[in-house]
Amino acid sequence: MSEQTFVQQLVQESLPVWEKCLHSEFLTHLADGTLDEACFKGYIVEDSLYLREYAKVFAWGMTKAKDMQTIRTYYSLLSFVNESEDAARLHYLKHFGLTDEGIQSLPLRPENRAYVDSMIEAAKNGEGAAECMMACLPCMLSYGWIFQKLLEEKPSVQDTLYGALVVDYADKGYEAACRDWAVFAEKVCEGLSDERLARCREIFHACSEHELNFWAMAAFPRSDL
Repeated sequence: MSEQTFVQQLVQESLPVWEKCLHSEFLTHLADGTLDEACFKGYIVEDSLYLREYAKVFAWGMTKAKDMQTIRTYYSLLSFVNESEDAARLHYLKHFGLTDEGIQSLPLRPENRAYVDSMIEAAKNGEGAAECMMACLPCMLSYGWIFQKLLEEKPSVQDTLYGALVVDYADKGYEAACRDWAVFAEKVCEGLSDERLARCREIFHACSEHELNFWAMAAFPRSDL
């Protein structure tokens, strides 16, 4: 058996947390079609606000980039997030009578705020691309893993209101993009000191825990919609 790469190790170590995400109350109800639409509405709003802050992580990454290739990679990641995630998200906002512009003044709930602050802090205070990618990867990779598993376990979810969201993240195109991101993360982590690798591991695991907190939060509707 070949030795695991650094990113593969991080994923393996975080799988127990991702399993908890998969079987969280929100995703369990989403999978079997019994999720309260008010909870999903809150999730879509919260995710929209999250993605706005998520983009700032790449902005901090760009300020610390030492070459144009790294900047291009961040730009392509940001473009992918915008193009792949916006279509379904905007569709759901419209379904609920909301607009992207109209929700921007809403506050992030505490769990979401803690998560994005953690990511931005890691990118802002880190030495470079390694810390930035460790902050971003848990969201990217866990979504692909979770929704592929969810679709395998509950294929009937495709026929529900939530099917478009699930299919987007279980899609082969998203899986391929995740592989590319992981390869870039491996590259920027090559040759790092043990101390810096430990910090990267800490960031990745912390953000996986924030993912779990986000899903737990999503089981309750927002009170301001």
